[in-house]
Amino acid sequence: MNGKSPAGQHGSTALDDGDIAGAVLEVTALEKSYTSGGKPVPVVEDVTFRIEQGHFYSLLGPSGCGKTTTLRCVAGLELSDGGSITLAGETLSQGKTHLPPNKRDIGMVFQNYAIWPHMSVFANAVFPLQVGAHKLTKVQARTRVMESLELVQLDHLAERSAVALSGGQQQRLALARALVRRPKLLLLDEPLSNLDAKLRDTMRTELRALQRRLGITTLYVTHDQSEALSMSDRVAVMHDGRILQEGTPREIYDNPAARFVADFVGRANMIPAEVIRRVSADEVVVRALGTELRTPCVAPARAGDKITVSMRPESVRTHEVAPDRPNVLAGRVSRVEFLGEIVEYDVEVPSLDGGLHTVIVRTSPLTVPVEGREVFLEFAPHTCRVLQDEPVAGLATA
Repeated sequence: MNGKSPAGQHGSTALDDGDIAGAVLEVTALEKSYTSGGKPVPVVEDVTFRIEQGHFYSLLGPSGCGKTTTLRCVAGLELSDGGSITLAGETLSQGKTHLPPNKRDIGMVFQNYAIWPHMSVFANAVFPLQVGAHKLTKVQARTRVMESLELVQLDHLAERSAVALSGGQQQRLALARALVRRPKLLLLDEPLSNLDAKLRDTMRTELRALQRRLGITTLYVTHDQSEALSMSDRVAVMHDGRILQEGTPREIYDNPAARFVADFVGRANMIPAEVIRRVSADEVVVRALGTELRTPCVAPARAGDKITVSMRPESVRTHEVAPDRPNVLAGRVSRVEFLGEIVEYDVEVPSLDGGLHTVIVRTSPLTVPVEGREVFLEFAPHTCRVLQDEPVAGLATA
């Protein structure tokens, strides 16, 4: 998918014909339970989100959080127990209404690609056009398939056996097969998880570039925070069947609405603290790490409340001499780890209980600290966050 753009060769893309105009997915109060031991076990609870036309939307969360079940309900592979699903104004699922998968204008790429090994590349890609309501003449089908294969730069391998493709090529073939129908919505269920790390990074960039070029509305499911943050227009973080927070990648990372979000999306220092006083409607002073810290806080925290203050390792600044600014404390470097483009190190500082608390710091490899040396840490107030176990009302959606 590197190299010259297929759009540049033909002046348009395979999907550039108005077929996806108005494609908006709306999921409202979705519910899904399974039965275990004769009792219902909730898997998806009150899940609501909306994907605007042409946007790339990710459901991000650990295994078992309900993200794949949500996607399968959208695809029609699972029967939901409640709520509604509409696509471009058409009801896919609500009450007793449940369109079967083949009647939904959706393309899907599975985690294992589901490539048929006994077929050629062309035969795999043309299959969706040979069944159901999407049947075309042989000439029409061949034109459509070659356009889709060209989009993912597999047109020169059309007659090759599918088993002779590399992992990255199989992923592209699965994508071409999903796009050949020109669907209103593309569903991607962890499609990069079976690739090695370097190829996964490459395919992540190429997949996002293709999605933008086509302008196809996309729902992506992943447990990989890097994929969600780098590819998405908006991200919904799921946990225990619910969406804890939804927003742009930057909003999710910089302003986590709950402790789980901060801990799951990137690395974060979690510091136990006690509120001393509120200095304004959106800022408090807390006692933490043997000192007083100022931090933004719009939650209804009061003096004496036990809270958690979070800050990202890359937002912690270190100094050899204490600067005359708020939120500065002394500590001692206990570990240094070189990670290539960054250096990560631990600094031990006094904790509330009289012991030591480890603060993780990430900096450029140009400034490597020495183990055992005393340093001064600075937590700029605007980089600190007060976290709740559950999202604060009004903050879950940025």
